[in-house]
Amino acid sequence: MQQIADWLTQLGMPEHIQRFTDNDIDFSVLGDLTDQDLEKIGVTSLGHRRKLLSAISHFKDAPAAAVAAEPSATPRAADVAERRQVTVMFSDLVGSTELSARMDPEDLRELISVYQKCVAEAVQRFGGFVARYMGDGVLVYFGYPEAHEDDAEQAVRAGLEVIASVTALALKTPALL
Repeated sequence: MQQIADWLTQLGMPEHIQRFTDNDIDFSVLGDLTDQDLEKIGVTSLGHRRKLLSAISHFKDAPAAAVAAEPSATPRAADVAERRQVTVMFSDLVGSTELSARMDPEDLRELISVYQKCVAEAVQRFGGFVARYMGDGVLVYFGYPEAHEDDAEQAVRAGLEVIASVTALALKTPALL
């Protein structure tokens, strides 16, 4: 009966534990219950009866061994919270507004693409994750989706490499000067 009590608690309906216990309802008869049966044992809420019947239907689809198995005392991976430190870096192409006034839109788009590729490569080398491209900016996470002890340091290293790479890019691309 403890399994039924745990199951009802998981469903958010612990108030029905006594009704199930008083009527000797365990997993062996659970699949045979009807809406009328639930109402007869005192589950007056139509919403609760529907939720119970829906949950019971999942047991009908599951193998019998899995239904009768004792619930694990250890939490599942999805039940365990984890605290992580995330370092966020935003890289922006300084002076892009002025460039947009001087350059053809297609050329500017190509230049921004080259810049974004340059940033993405540097970030990837240092274990970062490009979260979003925002116009001429790049939003980067270190510590997501995978955390490392030195994510903040790697973000700084990536930022320095971005500066060096963009400087080298500017020397090759006169429009950036």
